[in-house]
Amino acid sequence: MLDEAGLKRVLVVMAHPDDIDFGGAGTVAKLIDAGKEVVYCLVTDGDAGGFDREFDNGGMAALRRAEQTAAAKCVGVTDLRFLGHRDGMVEQTLGLRRDIARVIRQVRPDLVITSTPERNYVRLGPSHPDHRAVGGATLDAVYPDARNPYAFPELLADEGLAAWTVREVWLSGTMTPDHFVDVTATVDRKIAALRAHESQTGHMDDLEGMVKGWLAENAAAAGLPEGTYAEAFHRVVTA
Repeated sequence: MLDEAGLKRVLVVMAHPDDIDFGGAGTVAKLIDAGKEVVYCLVTDGDAGGFDREFDNGGMAALRRAEQTAAAKCVGVTDLRFLGHRDGMVEQTLGLRRDIARVIRQVRPDLVITSTPERNYVRLGPSHPDHRAVGGATLDAVYPDARNPYAFPELLADEGLAAWTVREVWLSGTMTPDHFVDVTATVDRKIAALRAHESQTGHMDDLEGMVKGWLAENAAAAGLPEGTYAEAFHRVVTA
């Protein structure tokens, strides 16, 4: 199992702008505070999200990129990679696996954080088809694609990207969490990051209360003291 004290780089791969912030921004802020390098990879621009249809035909994508960039700054992340796949139409294809494997070989992370590829029957939100497709493709990109020098040989031949082995993956949105991160010290930055997604969260009357309620439930499940907050993941050893 990964020694968190020894990890240097973390890659977060999610389907849409704001998925990172709902699922793990408190953890990201904590990793940044500990001196880790964190990179965001967004598979889509989130152009099918939001409620203001004045931004149709491309405007929503630009807006959501800007919102994610602002949200990332709230937790200290400045390196964001957008893959440009169509929101709401993501499939677990070889092309998507290659795109994610490319980023893994570029970043060379010890840890990858992504969404669970499994359907969540307790809370439907994490089960968006794009989330599940990205989670599955990311796991496939971690094992075997990114580490296998014979997988997508053009990444090495044309781009000079050598194989890389990710040591561990953390899955968010899971029904079976086994790893909890105490984010009490960074919860306010998580809330700030979520507020930066104005097109997605501006209509929520009590965003802070809702999010803190989830995090308090996670903390209780982890056996943490009352008044603390935690983010939950399923930990997968991949090395």
